[in-house]
Amino acid sequence: MPAFYLTLIAVLLAGIGARDQITVASLSIRQGQRPGALIVALLSAIATAGFAAWAAGIVLAELPPPARTIFAAIALGMAGVESLLLVPRRNPREPTNSLGALLLVLVMHQVTDAARFLVFGMGVGFAAPIASGVAGALGGCVLVAFAWFWPHLLDTAAARWTRRIVGALLTVVALTMFLSEFGIL
Repeated sequence: MPAFYLTLIAVLLAGIGARDQITVASLSIRQGQRPGALIVALLSAIATAGFAAWAAGIVLAELPPPARTIFAAIALGMAGVESLLLVPRRNPREPTNSLGALLLVLVMHQVTDAARFLVFGMGVGFAAPIASGVAGALGGCVLVAFAWFWPHLLDTAAARWTRRIVGALLTVVALTMFLSEFGIL
């Protein structure tokens, strides 16, 4: 159960102000709160978390236990760096109202975002890809639903600062895990 709860908390924190959330919020502001957009966002969150959990299961079968912690630290570090460096555009351009195009954009954002790196890393580190995947899907759904229901809250300095602070914390945790696995800390 720790894998579920820790992954859920980490995904919720790392997903604040992420590219998928900003995309859903921007479209909700510009096009109105279309139920189809919410359904597409929820489906993409579930699918990408499932993909991250599946990838964690594949990697988990190949790695011996000591290497799992190192691999999880690398994934957490990638999530932290992504949160620190990649800044989502505030008003992404959407030339069409196509739900298929939205699905494609959201999947591309989510496959490489911090939340899915966390699902992947926690799934490997805790040797619990299913629990991490379910937590990641739940957290991803909460994040995109929040963006759809309250899009104006994501265009604040607090959301941008929260994203940066969580990114810094993830990077520090990853570095600590990595160094402690080698006995340096």
